[in-house]
Amino acid sequence: MERRTFLRASALSLGISGAAGTAVASAANPLRIQVLMFEGVEELDFGAPVEVLSIAGALTGGAIRTTQVTTGRPGTVTCVHGTKVVVGQGWSPRDADVLVVPGGGRYSDPNGTGVRRLMADKAFLDRLAAVEALPVGICTGTMVLAAAGITRGRNATTHHRAKADLAARGANVVDARVVDDGDLITGGGITSGLDVALWLVERFLGARTAHQVETQMEYERRGTVWRP
Repeated sequence: MERRTFLRASALSLGISGAAGTAVASAANPLRIQVLMFEGVEELDFGAPVEVLSIAGALTGGAIRTTQVTTGRPGTVTCVHGTKVVVGQGWSPRDADVLVVPGGGRYSDPNGTGVRRLMADKAFLDRLAAVEALPVGICTGTMVLAAAGITRGRNATTHHRAKADLAARGANVVDARVVDDGDLITGGGITSGLDVALWLVERFLGARTAHQVETQMEYERRGTVWRP
């Protein structure tokens, strides 16, 4: 069994059973997480998960390795509020166990930048649909997963202004802060990236490590983690 398949199957078992107190990843067998960066990405959508996951990696001696990647070639990405981020790697699906897709851009504008541009990029969506990594949607990043057909027939959530669109694309929309549907995780709203990332830490590294990260960040998780 490939390592990615093992990690996903193990985590799926933990998530459904509710026994997410046992670590699946370790420093010797780290969880490789890629965070997708693109023009118009929302600063907090990617920044919050990167912060949480990086702290978790440091606390565990490298049990989580987080990398920011572009959708194409490495380069500088301009975020929705003007922040410029130099991203040194392009997206390499085979090198990830988890792919975090943030939201961003003016979602109300069908011709806007950010996720709307990704949703209109058929070549990108075809690659995304074929990815073997665990897909994680943050805010309107879930709509990119939906455009690739990943959320069809699945339990998922997104930003409140996009929930009707998510339902129209065939998802079962759940009104929860974090929705864990086994091999698909989604979060609703911009700040949900904090809670999604902390849930990823708990699911793969155990509740104790997640609590340690919360303590270091002086943050308490909000809302519900919904699981079938």
